Amino acid sequence: MEYLQKLLLPRRKDDLEKLLSVWDSSVRSTHGFLREEDIAMLTPFVRQGLREIPVLYALQDTQGIKLGFMGTDADKLEMLFLHPDARGKGYGRRVLDFAVRELGVRRLDVNEQNPAALAFYQHMGFIVTERTPLDDMGKPWPLLRMRLDDSADSFGE
Repeated sequence: MEYLQKLLLPRRKDDLEKLLSVWDSSVRSTHGFLREEDIAMLTPFVRQGLREIPVLYALQDTQGIKLGFMGTDADKLEMLFLHPDARGKGYGRRVLDFAVRELGVRRLDVNEQNPAALAFYQHMGFIVTERTPLDDMGKPWPLLRMRLDDSADSFGE
């Protein structure tokens, strides 16, 4: 059995390091466009983001092993990452469902070069509203801005 645990501020260093490890594994399996030096450059920013994001939930099993996490700010999903071993098991759907239904998430950004994530969010009812040629750090990693299609009959089906 898995469950979501809200990580309150200030967050414990050991929790953040475990989530950073999940991020690293996830990015290496899904973000083939990133080079080793890109991941090294991004790591401190992700660590800071995990410390500061207003709402952060860790997905973990009953032994406390972190399977993934998501962070939100207002109505925007800022981060959702799953360990590669946790992908394809419905965890992403459950976490995003919680974010939409319980936290009011209606917007998110996804790297255009991550087609699996794009397909997942589209399947869950999000539509692309804008494309940026650069990410928010000015790097040549195009972002697709998405919003929940409120005209859809039901979310995630």
